[in-house]
Order: sequence, then structure tokens, then C-alpha cells
Amino acid sequence: MADHQRIHPVQDPDLVDVPLSKTTAPLVGRGSFRSDNGDPERQQRAPPRRTIPYAPTKAPKRKRSCFVRCLCWTLALIFIFILIIAILAAVVYFVFQPKVPKYSVDAMRIIQFTPGNDNTLSATFNVNITARNPNKKIGIYYEGGSHLSVWYTGTKLCEGSLPKFYQGHRNTTALSLVLAGQTRDASGLLQSLQAQQQTGNIPLNLRAKVPVRIKLGKLKLMKWKFLVKCRLNVDSLTANNAIRIRNSSCKFRFRL
Repeated sequence: MADHQRIHPVQDPDLVDVPLSKTTAPLVGRGSFRSDNGDPERQQRAPPRRTIPYAPTKAPKRKRSCFVRCLCWTLALIFIFILIIAILAAVVYFVFQPKVPKYSVDAMRIIQFTPGNDNTLSATFNVNITARNPNKKIGIYYEGGSHLSVWYTGTKLCEGSLPKFYQGHRNTTALSLVLAGQTRDASGLLQSLQAQQQTGNIPLNLRAKVPVRIKLGKLKLMKWKFLVKCRLNVDSLTANNAIRIRNSSCKFRFRL
């Protein structure tokens, strides 16, 4: 009897499971570079952001409004100061009724009027001046440091000063003053004076700067300056001779 053939199943080699071995080779082939960005160890951490605390912005200062405010205050103070001065002036005017003092040149005498050998001219005048204070409630203190001078056509001939004195209410004071001086390079001046003397009309100017203090009742005010300018016309300038004053007029003003 024939031997029965035994048939053994044979597995398909394509279907045979091949055991997978652990991959130990790198995923990146040789000759290639690994991405640094993909490497978590080499990725640099971003620097921490600095948080700035929130502060509300201040409104800008209004420079214009500040300037306008200062300007308004300044103008207001100036207005108040002017108003106070005006009130004080009105009080002084209505209470004391101030009047301008009056001055006049009454007489003049030539003590010396001599030309020198060195082309100089020496002159000494004796001048009589009257000062009148017409105020009822105002006195005048004439302080030291006054200056008087006599001029002819812009040339000063002689000079002097007033004495210190107090002039009371409604007072008239007569002053006799000696003024002396010397003029250099007087040849042209002498020729002009000789020509004027022939006409009998010689113009002279008397100028005075006098520091004074006003007394209102019992109150003595600060120092002022009286400025007096008198225009004279005399007949001659002969030494030891009485001079006739043809006409004279004096102007008065004051300042601090």
C-alpha cells in the first residue's frame, strides 16, 4: 500500500512576522546636520519681559493761563498803587492847598570883573534874591548842597550856594549871595561883552539847584530838588558899579 503522503502546512514567507528590532540608528543620516531649533535643549528661552507699572499721564500745564494770571495780578497791583497815590495827592491838595514858591532877582552888583594877563576873566557878583512861600500849611526846609551860577551865552561866569534855613508858612525871605568864579580863554567872551555893553542890554541867566524837604503840618517829607532858572537883562557889567536890571523872569520846577 502506498504510503500516504503527509502534507505539512508551509507558511507564506511574505506573511511571516519578522520581529522588529529596536532602532538604534539616528533619525538623521550621516552627513546631515541636526536642527538646533528642533532641539529643545538648545532652544534659548526668551528673556522675561519687564512690566512697567501704569501711571496715568498728567495733564500738561497751561503756561498761557499762568502767564495771563501773572499779568492780571501785576496790572491789578499797579492800578491799586496808582489809585493810592491819586488818593493821597487828592487829600494833600484839598487839605493843604499847595502853591508853588516864587523867586525873583531884585538887585545885582559887580564886585569884581577883571580880565587877567593869562587870558582869564575873574568875576564876583553880589546878587539879591527873594524867596516867597505862599502856602498856609506847608513849610520848606532848604538843605545844604545847593548850587547857584550866573551864565552869559553858555559860559559860566560865577557860582555859589544858598545857606541852610527853614522858611515857614506865608514867609518871604531876602537873601544876599556872593557868587565868584574864573573863566579861562576869555578873549572871545570879553569882545562879545564889550559889543553887548554898547547896546546897553546884556542877557544873563541865573540857575539854581536847591535840595529841599517839604513839611506838611508836622510831617517832614523826603528830599526834593527845586530847579529855578531866571532870565535877566542888565545894562552893563562894570566893576564897582550898580547894575540896573531891565527885566527878569524866573521859572520854577521840581523833581526827586
